[in-house]
Amino acid sequence: MDPTLYVILDRTAARGRDLEEILEAALAGGCRMFQLREKEWPSGRLLPLAERLRRRCRGAGATFLVNDRVDLALAADADGVHLGQEDLPAHAARPLLRPGMILGLSTHDVPQARAAQAAGADYVAVGSMFPTGTKPDFRLVGPDLLARLRPEIRAPLVGIGGITVENVAEVIRAGADGVAVISAVCGAPDPAAATRRLLDAIRGARDLTAPRRPL
Repeated sequence: MDPTLYVILDRTAARGRDLEEILEAALAGGCRMFQLREKEWPSGRLLPLAERLRRRCRGAGATFLVNDRVDLALAADADGVHLGQEDLPAHAARPLLRPGMILGLSTHDVPQARAAQAAGADYVAVGSMFPTGTKPDFRLVGPDLLARLRPEIRAPLVGIGGITVENVAEVIRAGADGVAVISAVCGAPDPAAATRRLLDAIRGARDLTAPRRPL
């Protein structure tokens, strides 16, 4: 698992473009961690797409997760699942997962992040870093929350929410091990170029901060 840049594939953010093509472009740009996020399609309709994305990720040595749906993650043989605060609780989800599957959790404050670590999350997503149009009911916490969490959260911290190439360095300098993006890649005119620019900005910010722990 390499959460340096974690691209979330979302049909709405893609504005009608094919998610498999966006995946290919992001892979070409250097991304090695992906999540399928779909809020409307039923699991039966989504499964074939999830399976195709998983196969391509596995062939490229990339990690593939499914948002929200433990059943779909299992059926598609995904590498893991990402759950929000309103989804199946971690203590209930973990026993359902196959050994070695990744469990990522969204958090929005210090108690939630502590609870995620205590529940054995493989990474802790923290957001929203900045205002975002992807989630109308987003909770703005800013990079300051990452800085507060960094000293006590051992799991990789992933900043999420409104992250762009212009502000990603601020998130990395605050203590994130990586960032998750949706529109910054799915909505970009050239997803491969957008991926490369984000990775360049992340690496540049890391050069100016203390060495990160091995993931």
